[in-house]
Amino acid sequence: MKWLIVTGDDFGISRGINRGIVEAHRSGVVTSTSLMVDRPACAEAVALARGCPALSLGLHLELDAVEPERVPAEIGRQHTRFVELVGSAPTHVDTHHDVHRDPRVLSRLLPWGRRVGVPVRGHSGVRHFPKFYGQWGGETHLEQIGVEGLLRLLDADVGEGIIELNCHPGYVEPGFPSSYAAEREVELRTLCEPGLRRAFLERGIRLIGFRDLPTLAASAAATPVSGDAA
Repeated sequence: MKWLIVTGDDFGISRGINRGIVEAHRSGVVTSTSLMVDRPACAEAVALARGCPALSLGLHLELDAVEPERVPAEIGRQHTRFVELVGSAPTHVDTHHDVHRDPRVLSRLLPWGRRVGVPVRGHSGVRHFPKFYGQWGGETHLEQIGVEGLLRLLDADVGEGIIELNCHPGYVEPGFPSSYAAEREVELRTLCEPGLRRAFLERGIRLIGFRDLPTLAASAAATPVSGDAA
């Protein structure tokens, strides 16, 4: 079976992004999102998430400007802030700009993730799929984030098991603090395309969220292995 988690990054960075992620969850295929706890629209994001009980809510760590020796303390601070705001632990953790690809960050993040029992993007039983992105080399590539582009990527790279596809849907307001701007509204339209869920089912892809992983694991453990007694 192919299981797909669709995670909207940057929840809390602005009101427009919050609105887009919630829309992509309620009307589209987004099943998960990651909260930035130090951004202006964070409190609003938390309030919106409370109205979306099926939406998995994780922590989107901002560690770009943190010195390596300060990473553990900063992870702890942002995690504490998350729990204070949300009232529960994150279902998963990832990093802004995927800075945990840096071994100096990863070597500190992974032990923390194991200790608190939170899956770290790309380093759990969930394979990370980062190719749904509409900008590289300083140029915009909208064809990569259209419906056909998304389905082409999934056909080429998604096999059996659990995959996380991260995305950046949202509405961009004046002064938005990122060069990845116009692409976000294109992503939002793609992720809300009415026929997308049917296309996933035709490919044997089932949508889940990070909050579903314990149930999925329990179900797999209870399934008899071929050759076991009935």
